[in-house]
Amino acid sequence: MTSSEKPYTKYETRRRNPNPKSCVLLVIDVQNHFSSIATPIISNLNTTISLCRRASIPVIFTRHCHKPGEHRNMLEEWWPGDLIMDGAWESHLMEGLEREEGDVVVEKNTYSGFRKTRLEERLVEMGVEEVIVAGVMTNLCCETTAREAFVRGFRVFFSADATATSSVDLHDATLNNLAYGFAYLLDCDRLKQALSVN
Repeated sequence: MTSSEKPYTKYETRRRNPNPKSCVLLVIDVQNHFSSIATPIISNLNTTISLCRRASIPVIFTRHCHKPGEHRNMLEEWWPGDLIMDGAWESHLMEGLEREEGDVVVEKNTYSGFRKTRLEERLVEMGVEEVIVAGVMTNLCCETTAREAFVRGFRVFFSADATATSSVDLHDATLNNLAYGFAYLLDCDRLKQALSVN
């Protein structure tokens, strides 16, 4: 690894730049519930959002929440007593996140941003062919959404420095897995360079 390479480049099997004319940024679950994980990367998240907006790439946020009385699905088995209930402070997107009036916020109640959210239909209507994934948690909602985007026919770009989770090992495992067969990896520096070329 040369001095100019980032640690995640060791996982890459191929490289490609996103096409801003057919791309969207998905910012996954940057909510108060995950603030201890998201706060260290908030600057990179906001840089990613800003770069995409300057390149006219639409930004879509997801928000994980459960409605009172709804069937809780398998997450209750894995996270008993730790579900994010809609309306609670924990369910709100973080204050430090750079959002604009009119930004789309997709609500979801499982790891996938696509399951029963009409996200796929929305992207197709927008003419989207590629997605950039950022947010939290790297190995759960971000990875699941990235994989589902891939199997639905979207080209996937996954941020190495604007995603985070509870441990470096889990973060790196996701980067390794996705780079092997699902997503192109990038970071703020590479995104900035790629979007300035297009």
